[in-house]
Amino acid sequence: MVVGAPPDNRHTTRVREYYNMRAPEYDDWYHGTGLHADRHRPGWDAELRELQGKLAALPPVRTLDVACGTGFLTRMLAGDVTGLDQSAEMLAIAREQAPDAHFVRGDGLELPFADGEFDRVFTGHFYGHLDPQERARFLAEASRLAPELVVVDSHLQPEQPAELMQQRRLKDGSRYTVLKRYFSGTRLAAELGGGDVMHDGDWFVMVRKSR
Repeated sequence: MVVGAPPDNRHTTRVREYYNMRAPEYDDWYHGTGLHADRHRPGWDAELRELQGKLAALPPVRTLDVACGTGFLTRMLAGDVTGLDQSAEMLAIAREQAPDAHFVRGDGLELPFADGEFDRVFTGHFYGHLDPQERARFLAEASRLAPELVVVDSHLQPEQPAELMQQRRLKDGSRYTVLKRYFSGTRLAAELGGGDVMHDGDWFVMVRKSR
């Protein structure tokens, strides 16, 4: 789950390193454990279960999960599912969590698949890390591969900036800077060029766009 960019982009290389290093502790964010154990997130667990239920209810089709990470959400998707991520460490965990899916290592902005190879492109907590140029590249790639796009990301919180460069720390004490954006359902749908807001909660947002 990392922003793609030219090889000489030092920030992008650093972000890739961050997600490789974070792989063993990534799901702590979902579970509220590890470094996230003290975070106050009222209603988080119930809303996460609701979101997972909505993902599981999507019709089973040929789905590409871009920047699938540890497969935490991939395992909810029904049908013929392929997960893609740049991190070998993330993919190793994903293969255990979603054993029925097929996994490929690759760049989320240069997807190594043929036009129309899928019925749906899905991505969770990837779109919100992309800068404007990268968003355009991703949306073009998604449109090339499938007639449907489903995006899950983080919901905007009260008195929180919609976009910031976050300082993130791992258990080993290392620190990284990551672009992070937050959305309302209507804002995300507008950025995607339209679509149905399928979830617009306190913590998560989900939009499905079909062409």
